[in-house]
Amino acid sequence: MTVLIGLTGSIGMGKSTTAQIFADEGCAVWDADAAVHRLYAKHGDAVAPMQEAFPDAIINGAVSREKLKKILRQQPEALRDIERIVHPLVAADRADFIEKAASSIVVLDIPLLFETGADKAMDVTVCVSIDADTQKARVMARGHMTEQDFQTVLSKQMPDEEKRKKADYVVTTETPESAAQQVKAILGTIREQMNA
Repeated sequence: MTVLIGLTGSIGMGKSTTAQIFADEGCAVWDADAAVHRLYAKHGDAVAPMQEAFPDAIINGAVSREKLKKILRQQPEALRDIERIVHPLVAADRADFIEKAASSIVVLDIPLLFETGADKAMDVTVCVSIDADTQKARVMARGHMTEQDFQTVLSKQMPDEEKRKKADYVVTTETPESAAQQVKAILGTIREQMNA
């Protein structure tokens, strides 16, 4: 029996750190963003269909995220076409990962878990969360986003409060240590249920 945990949380909430804690605890962790990077890379499965739809987005045989951003700024409706190409490929990558996973607990790190309805395929959902000021400070400290970029990303994500209500568990990420304790507690509960 494999338990699928859907891990989500808005930008800057500590999702990557929390995903790493699950991995350290012996879970197999699949990362949606990393899957997209693989698909966009040279010889990736998304390159040919994207080249057909958006020839300007291909540089040196790979999909350029920068070029895609430019295209989306000029024609926001292109997002639907990109999603139509990429979502099925990401889903296939995820299914392949689950099938080959060596762990009985598989964590699927999906930023838009609730927005895309992917939560329906999960056994358990976990949302990482932190207060809005800390969230913003973390994102700005990374140094590769403007205030406007940050607001744009937030506008595409379900509000944190809604995500927390929908999730089975919430991990607050004040410190890596407290997040680790919460993850261990969640896994303890899940493992007990699996052995019941």
